Amino acid sequence: MPKKKFVLAMMMHETNTFSPLPTPTESFARKGDLSGPLAIAEAEGTNTSLGGFIEVARKAGAEFTLPMAANAHPSGLVTNAAFEQMAAAIVAEVGKGCDAVLLALHGAMVTQSYDDGEGELLARIRKVAPNVPIAVALDFHAQMTEAMVRGATVITGYRTYPHIDMADTAIRAGRTLMRAMAGEVAPKMVWGSRPLMSSTLMHTPSREPMKTLMGLANAAEDGGQVLNASVFGGFPQADIPHLALSSVFVCDGRTADGEVIMNRILDQAWQRREEFMFRPEPLRDQIARAKSLKGGPIVMADHGDNTASGGTQDVMSVIEEAIAQGLEDACAGPICDPISVAQMIDAGIGGTVSLELGGKTDMPAMGLKGKPLAVTGRVKCITDGEFKVTGPMATGSIVRLGRTAVLDTGRMLIVVSERRSEPYDLGVFTHCGIDPRTKRYVIIKSRQHFRAGFEPIAKHIVMCDGDGCTASDLKLFEYTRIKRPLYPFDPDMRLGRNEA
Repeated sequence: MPKKKFVLAMMMHETNTFSPLPTPTESFARKGDLSGPLAIAEAEGTNTSLGGFIEVARKAGAEFTLPMAANAHPSGLVTNAAFEQMAAAIVAEVGKGCDAVLLALHGAMVTQSYDDGEGELLARIRKVAPNVPIAVALDFHAQMTEAMVRGATVITGYRTYPHIDMADTAIRAGRTLMRAMAGEVAPKMVWGSRPLMSSTLMHTPSREPMKTLMGLANAAEDGGQVLNASVFGGFPQADIPHLALSSVFVCDGRTADGEVIMNRILDQAWQRREEFMFRPEPLRDQIARAKSLKGGPIVMADHGDNTASGGTQDVMSVIEEAIAQGLEDACAGPICDPISVAQMIDAGIGGTVSLELGGKTDMPAMGLKGKPLAVTGRVKCITDGEFKVTGPMATGSIVRLGRTAVLDTGRMLIVVSERRSEPYDLGVFTHCGIDPRTKRYVIIKSRQHFRAGFEPIAKHIVMCDGDGCTASDLKLFEYTRIKRPLYPFDPDMRLGRNEA
C-alpha cells in the first residue's frame, strides 16, 4: 500500500492593529528557512503546533512536505506581499495532490486586505482541494469565524495560557483527523460566540473566570462526549468586526452533538462578563508595592509593552519608575534597541557607555511618543542572542534575539537586544550570564507567558501597568470597526434568543 501524503504548514501571526510595527515578509523568516528539510529539522521535537503535526505525520507513517513554516512575532498588519507569498506556497503544494493537510495557524491574523487571514487561506485551499481533510491547530487567542469552520475539517485550540500545550493541541487535532480518515468518526463542527471583548490579562485558564469554562470544554473532550472542544478568549488589540469570545466543538456527526455543552460554556462566559474586565492602577503604586515586599525574586511584569501581543519592547516607563524609586539588585529586559546594542558593542566588554535607551518608536494609535531613558553603565556581556528554550513553553525551539548586550548600571543589569522576543524562558537572562533566581527584582515585558519560566522561581509577582500598545486597559484603545453592541462598550446590552 502506498504511503499517504500529507502537506504540513505553519502560517502564524497575532495581529495588533494598534501596533506601529510593520509585518513584512522578513518578519516571518526569524526561524531560518521557511520551508523544506531545514525547517522540518528545526521544528521536529519541539513543543510547538508544527512540532506536534510532524509527530502526527511520523506516527501515521506518511510522507509529508512543508512548503511554509512562517511565524512572526505579533505586530501590526501583515503586508499583502507577505500574505500572498505564504498563502501561495501552501495552496500550490496542496494543489499538487495530497491525502491530508495539517495547518499550524494562529487565528488572529489581519492583513492589509483581509480581516480574517486564516479564513482566506482556508478558502483558497478549498478551491484547489474541496474534499481534502484539513486539521487546524489555533492559538487560544484566535478570533473564530465562519470561514475558518467552513474551511477546516477539525479545529482545536490551546487549552493553556501561557501556551505550554502547543504540540499537544496539534496532536489532538491530528488524532481526530486520522480517525476520520480511517472511517471511525465523521467530524462535524459547531461553533458560537458571545459579544464580549475580554481583557487578555483575565484570560488564563489556570484562574477564574476562564478556569471553569475551559474545565467544561476539557471534560467534554476528555470524557468522550465530543471529539474536540475549544474555547477562545479572542485578542482585544485588534480593531475588526469579528472580535468576540468564542468556542468550537468537533462532534462525531453520527453519534453526538456538542452544541448544548458549547452554548452552556458561552452562556456562563456572558453571565460572568464583568469578571473578564481588567481594573488598572497607577504604576507608581505598583512599583512601591514591589519595593515593600520581602525576599525575592520579585518578578515585575510590564504587560503594556509585551512582544507576544505586538508591543514594541522599547517602552521604558516601568524601568524608569523602578529607577526613580531606587530599586536595587535588579535585572531587566530584553529591551529592543539595535542602536544601543551597536553602541555597547563599540564600547566593548568592560567599557563605559551612556545611552538614550529604548523609546525609539512612536505609537500614534495610542497617542504615545517614544521616550528614551538616559542611562550610564558598564558593558558586562555581549552575545549573539541565540539560545534553546528549556522551559515548558515552546520547549526545544530556538530564540533569536539578534546581537545582545548587558548594561550594568550598578543597581540594575539591563539586557538589550536587536530583535524582539517575549521573555517566557529564563534563557533571556541566563544565556548572557545573568541568573534571575539570585536577583531581588526581575523586570520583564510580558502579560502571562512569563509564568511558564518565571513563576516557578518567583517569590512574588507584581503586574505593572506600563505604557504601550498592548495595555490591558481596553479604554485606552479607540475602536472604529468593531461590531456593536459589544461588551464592555455597551454595558446595558441584552442578548437575543439566538445568542444566549
